[in-house]
Amino acid sequence: MEKIFLYNTLTRQKEEFKSIKKNLVTMYHCGPTVYWTQHIGNLRGMFCSDLITKTFKYNNYKIKLVRNYTDVGHLTSDRDEGVDKMEKASKRENKNPIEIANKYIKIFERDIKELNIDNATYKPRATKYIKQMIKMVSILLKNGYAYSTDLAIYFDVSKAKNYNQLSKQKIEENISGVGKGDVEDKNKKNPNDFALWFFKAGKHVNALQYWKSPFKSNLVKNGYGFPGWHIECSTMSKELLGKTIDIHMGGIEHIPVHHTNEIAQSESANGVKFVNYWLHNEHLLVNNEKMSKSTGTTYSLGEIKQKGFNPLILRYFFLQAHYRSKQNFTFESLKSAEIGLNNIYNQIQSLGKKIGKINNDFKKKFIKSLNDDFNSSKALAVLQETLKSNLNNSDKLATILDFDKVLGLNFKNIKLEKIEIPENIKLLAEKRLQVRQEKNWNESDKLRDEINKLGFEIEDTKDGYNLKKK
Repeated sequence: MEKIFLYNTLTRQKEEFKSIKKNLVTMYHCGPTVYWTQHIGNLRGMFCSDLITKTFKYNNYKIKLVRNYTDVGHLTSDRDEGVDKMEKASKRENKNPIEIANKYIKIFERDIKELNIDNATYKPRATKYIKQMIKMVSILLKNGYAYSTDLAIYFDVSKAKNYNQLSKQKIEENISGVGKGDVEDKNKKNPNDFALWFFKAGKHVNALQYWKSPFKSNLVKNGYGFPGWHIECSTMSKELLGKTIDIHMGGIEHIPVHHTNEIAQSESANGVKFVNYWLHNEHLLVNNEKMSKSTGTTYSLGEIKQKGFNPLILRYFFLQAHYRSKQNFTFESLKSAEIGLNNIYNQIQSLGKKIGKINNDFKKKFIKSLNDDFNSSKALAVLQETLKSNLNNSDKLATILDFDKVLGLNFKNIKLEKIEIPENIKLLAEKRLQVRQEKNWNESDKLRDEINKLGFEIEDTKDGYNLKKK
């Protein structure tokens, strides 16, 4: 088995991966809060996790992956402020929280299937693990790591060992970032303490989702309330994977709050290390700016499809950047990805249907790229090198189909629309190429317009042009 090296956020360095159990990877990935259709930035995070799990499988590891659904407890701010996102969605759509969760889980699962993202081994919903969450909160209370107020039960960060071991922040930096929101509890001991359980009181007195618990407050004698967001992941990870796991993954935005709090409560409750390797993917930008609902840049996969793009074009676009690097999305870059992927598909189709033997030299190069912190752009370069090589067609096809176990671009079932390009269109395109080489841009634009009027689009490429029916 080849060595795999990954960048561990906990140590801020690249390390050789060593699993707890031989040939088995236990991995927890923060899944979606199912109150809205996930935008392509969220889906990139799911893709990054998929690239990693597919790489481990390619290296002959078995995977136990948990990707949860948050269907309660995630407030509109990660720092225990605002209203519950599920409750907000319920009021927006006049549906109950279960209906909201079912609706958006269905959309999410359709989206990841179309992006060729593998299903997780376990897909727990937070609302199904309330009893286990209550048990963990009880342990934290009993051992002095948590305390109760009239409004909530809080984890006392001053009791945690090395609270900021993941974020590497000083505690005052955390505190300075804590807002004085409308659910700020005057009885909190420390501004940075976070909620393990919200009582059905104060701002949450009319909460739509709540459960009975053994916890008591002056305002809530029957213990009614709901869990905080952070306790959910700690509990589901423990129940499904064990007290210590190999890998925990999520977006970089989770480092200072959500994942920091997960470590604190898990290690305090369980008495052992929570996670050996922390992996975090960077953000997807749109037009070099953060995605924003106000600017209309939180595109869903449905919107990408409406513009005529196959979801696998988006997957190919994601493959072009390292998971720890920011990636800038524009429709121009997606169009370029479409041209690039279609070129690959055309080359693969030209190889015929006979499948030969996998070439070990190219396979070793491919594995080396992936095993160096899951470098998908280098892996694509190996794919291109293989296509251009002197291998016979059948062995080339076998090797590329093997690569697709990780790339996930559906090389085995390529379906390209065969369009006959009329001779007059071809002549116009060739004439336009010639005038472009002569830098006669006015004539070039006129020829483009003429081609458009005849029902075809012409796209310029570094190798010449690409014709496509409108």
